[in-house]
Amino acid sequence: MVKLEHYYSPEQLERAVESFVDHYNHHRYHESIQNLTPAQVYYNQAAQILEQRRRTKIRTLNKRRELYQRAKAA
Repeated sequence: MVKLEHYYSPEQLERAVESFVDHYNHHRYHESIQNLTPAQVYYNQAAQILEQRRRTKIRTLNKRRELYQRAKAA
């Protein structure tokens, strides 16, 4: 990503690298760490986030099941 641009000063390159590192660590989800960001893992937020995802999945499946049963009964 950084290598695709042209930089005309060291400051421009530094800003681009800082921006990439910020994106990589705080915004990009990594499949190898259960679709969390490295910052979430580093700051010990993984368990809380994964538990929230698990509860959301259960609620979603229950809602789908309920809607299916309603449609089937109608």
